[in-house]
Order: sequence, then structure tokens, then C-alpha cells
Amino acid sequence: MIINELNVETIREYCIQKLFTTEEFPFDDVTLIFKVGGKMFAMIPLDNPRLVISLKCSPERSVELREKYDSIQPAYHMNKRHWNMIFIDGSVPKQLIIELIDHSYELVFNKLPRKKQSELKNDQLF
Repeated sequence: MIINELNVETIREYCIQKLFTTEEFPFDDVTLIFKVGGKMFAMIPLDNPRLVISLKCSPERSVELREKYDSIQPAYHMNKRHWNMIFIDGSVPKQLIIELIDHSYELVFNKLPRKKQSELKNDQLF
């Protein structure tokens, strides 16, 4: 999928096209959550005046990203060791944001129990 501009809709479309992904509003009417296998990999607060996405990230990479980009910070209300909040303001390259969405998805999917991964894969066959 080619993304020319990062906005809520293009990010939503990119996330939802990932295999086994669901979207929901489990907390309130304004916090869009993307899950794989029932586990969250991305969160977008729709009521924030600035476009921001929270993504899971390996702890080592989180530190590196936060040191390099002011627009990448520990995510509010999340485990700050594993979750980053990225302000999408043009200071973080678009391709890196896409890569971080992929990274978050893969981290969460790969942590699912093997049985759950198999169930999801089998469901896709039918």
C-alpha cells in the first residue's frame, strides 16, 4: 500500500489492511484502537488537536528513537518501556512511521500464543 500523506484515514486504512486486525473503541468514543488477535498494537486519540499514534516498540529501539526525534515520546497511560507516542508533524519520516506500525504489529502478533496464531491463520483459509 502506497501512502502519500499521513492522516487519520490513511493510517487507519494501513492498519486495518494488516492480517487479522480489528478496530474498536474499547475505552471511549474518541480513542481508536487496532488489535491483532485481541491484543492492541496501535492507538490513535481522535480528540487530540495534533495527530498522534501510540505504538508498541522494542525497549532498545524506543530509547534510540526518543533520543533522535523530539516527536517520539513515551506513550501516556502505557508501559513507557514498550510504548511510544509519535506526533505526526513531519519531523519523523513517513516511511519510518510506517515501519514502526509494522514493527508494533509484528511484536504483538509474535507474542500471541502459538495456538492463537494458528487459529487466526486457519480462520483466514475459510
